[in-house]
Amino acid sequence: MKKLLIIVMACYGLNARSQVNENRNYLYLYSDSTIYAQKVRLRPNFLGNWVLSADSRSVPTAQVKFFNNERGFFANTRQLNFFGEASFAERIIEGKINLYQQVIYEDVLYEGVDYRFSGFRREPVSKRMFYNKGFADLKRVNYANLSTDMADNPQSLDLLKSYRKNMNTGTAMYVAGGAAILAGVITLVAGDPFKQNGSTNRGMPTYKDRSYTPSFVLLGLGTGLSVGGFLIQRSGARNMERAIDNYNYNR
Repeated sequence: MKKLLIIVMACYGLNARSQVNENRNYLYLYSDSTIYAQKVRLRPNFLGNWVLSADSRSVPTAQVKFFNNERGFFANTRQLNFFGEASFAERIIEGKINLYQQVIYEDVLYEGVDYRFSGFRREPVSKRMFYNKGFADLKRVNYANLSTDMADNPQSLDLLKSYRKNMNTGTAMYVAGGAAILAGVITLVAGDPFKQNGSTNRGMPTYKDRSYTPSFVLLGLGTGLSVGGFLIQRSGARNMERAIDNYNYNR
């Protein structure tokens, strides 16, 4: 039943997409209606609230699910934001699965009619991103969501399983590395720098230098585990990207 629902939703998203002329500028609303325009702009109104304008018509961002203009295709992420505030992510991969990266827009006038997105750069695929099929609702990029939507592609599922394994291994190495570093710091700062080693013939105590070797071994081990965890998780992230690419282009 669950798989049937997934297939129905995917077909709905693809059907909606086939009815939209993506060569034009438009707003695609949550009501599944489309507003075409010569110019689509994101800018604040006189109250300072962000609105999307389709030529002379202003539309609140909360009503807009997607919009397309000469700068790209953008999706509203408000349903996935903690406070439900409208914000937009740009589509950076288009295919059976579309991938989106969050962008920040500034209130700096651009070319007299628009406000520009800032700080955008293409990043590796990560859990900070979003995806969807067609015009379906956005989902967060993670193993649980993608494994459900890629259930019809065994090779992509295998890559996702490799991603999960690498992420779990990397997390375990981070935890072990952190514990080793903490133990190294504790042993480094705890205790006296000198240790009593007996006494002289006159009853005066003698001391020997304290060894710091175990502390530095623990610190080195913790650093190595942390770096290894980072590299393993980076490799896992590439497997997630390969899974998406395989699903889009190798079916």
